[in-house]
Amino acid sequence: MAVVVLNTQGWVLDARSLIDQGYSRCIRFRNNNQKSHIKCLFKRQCFQNVNSHYSASDAVDGGNTDMLQKTEKPSKKRKRKHSELNHGEVDSQAFHEKIRSVVLEGTKSLVDSARSLGYLNGATDTVKEPLPSQECSLAALCEMAKELPLVDDEEHEECVQILVAEDGRTSHVDLFSWVTENRADWAAVVTLMGEEYVIPPHTAFLLSDFTRIQPLVHYGRSFDLIVMDPPWENKSVKRSRRYSSLPSSQLKRLPIPLLASMNCLVVTWVTNRPSHLRFVRDELYPHWGVEVVAEWFWVKVTTSGQFVFPLDSHHKKPYEVLVLGRYCSAADDTTSSSETSEVPVEDQRLIVSVPSALHSQKPSLSEVLKPYIRAEAKCLELFARSLQPGWTSWGNEVLKFQHTSYFTLTPTDDGTNVPKDEAADDCADKPTLTPVLSSPGESSRHGHCPTTVD
Repeated sequence: MAVVVLNTQGWVLDARSLIDQGYSRCIRFRNNNQKSHIKCLFKRQCFQNVNSHYSASDAVDGGNTDMLQKTEKPSKKRKRKHSELNHGEVDSQAFHEKIRSVVLEGTKSLVDSARSLGYLNGATDTVKEPLPSQECSLAALCEMAKELPLVDDEEHEECVQILVAEDGRTSHVDLFSWVTENRADWAAVVTLMGEEYVIPPHTAFLLSDFTRIQPLVHYGRSFDLIVMDPPWENKSVKRSRRYSSLPSSQLKRLPIPLLASMNCLVVTWVTNRPSHLRFVRDELYPHWGVEVVAEWFWVKVTTSGQFVFPLDSHHKKPYEVLVLGRYCSAADDTTSSSETSEVPVEDQRLIVSVPSALHSQKPSLSEVLKPYIRAEAKCLELFARSLQPGWTSWGNEVLKFQHTSYFTLTPTDDGTNVPKDEAADDCADKPTLTPVLSSPGESSRHGHCPTTVD
């Protein structure tokens, strides 16, 4: 059950179950012109966050309310006096004091409800395997792709390439210059750039960096929901060098007005740095014509329902902020409110979940945002590091968490996890997917839009 609890405070999510929903039916394409039916599950050890970052003297029975109210134990290192706090730290503390009771009381209510259902009770799978440690080279490949000339606008207009054709065959694909779609009702395990990736059903993606986002604009889609997790600048990122950050001012260049439909819900993950939050609320959203409607909080807990960090820690907080807004183009302000109104978005709601042990893997928001968008909404994730069924995703690491090293793949003999018509097509010739970095001059080799299916 992906959504464990829903109440007036928010949700408790089973983040791993949310991922697994997209892989109930999966086919693996091999180099030997054969395919097999398999079951894909995201590795359980990635969500076995058992221990909170408290010292032994901080621990209390069962990780209950007393635990939730604990503050950080003083470090042995010399602490600066309060008067020595810089302006950013003072802002952070003021923001924390403003929302502290909301996070504390809401988390207690949600965790208590989850425990009554047998969830967040400390039980874990007995998985002793190490975490996946696949090194991601996708961003480097995107840098290489930048050496190629941009495809002409007219040539690229509304062109997509199909990952797996209707007859079950795969084809050569250019992941860097075209939006790639898996239109099938089943997930596909395919070889891309010499590595195997699991691609969810009814999904589309573009692998590129900030300077090569044009194919997404020319994709010809207007989205009703846009979620983004920008690579915010901070000292931790600079030290770790896990990924390259992006100056806040550069975010204004994102073509949100060209991608958003009228009344599109725009959701941005924001760090706990007040300057980033102010920038989104006061500069970024107004620049795009997006009106702020709510702030939500993702609260990270252990499998026992304890905060992963002390709530009052001066270093790391157990929560992150999401800013939600509605896009309203000035050109469409004559549209009546009855034609554009959506379900009002409640302010200060909580999303409680056990976080992934993998860096920067956020929980899917697809289930919690459903009530606030129309039934057949088109959804887009920017700066994505994974794919979601039914969504379009863009980023320079958009396939990172789709690598098979993050999944447990189990063969199934009866083919019950795929449609019968697909199971009957085992003998079709299916060459390996080999992405090509093609220039416009090479497009005549396979046509301007070679694999588009009407």
